[in-house]
Amino acid sequence: MRKQTTPHTPRQNRSTPAGDKEETVPEGVFIPLAVGLAIGLAAIGPGIGVGLVGRGAMEAMGRNPEASGTVFLPMIIGMAFAEAIAIYGLVIAFLLFAHVR
Repeated sequence: MRKQTTPHTPRQNRSTPAGDKEETVPEGVFIPLAVGLAIGLAAIGPGIGVGLVGRGAMEAMGRNPEASGTVFLPMIIGMAFAEAIAIYGLVIAFLLFAHVR
């Protein structure tokens, strides 16, 4: 059987080293930082992925120019999938930005 506890209530007379005022962070102050981090971190992976796909396709076309037609379509599809991940990050950034106002 669990022991029932009373809800925690903050102490009323709490002193801080700076004086009697307690400093708190305003609500929503870190949301713009979260927006920037969301889109920035979401763009790193797809940027690297698109670069690697493009490099591989260019190397393949350079070694065998006749295969450029067969390499081009999978290259475009791979880049589209990589960019879709960045779009997810952009959507998250927009959702976070909606909470700023």
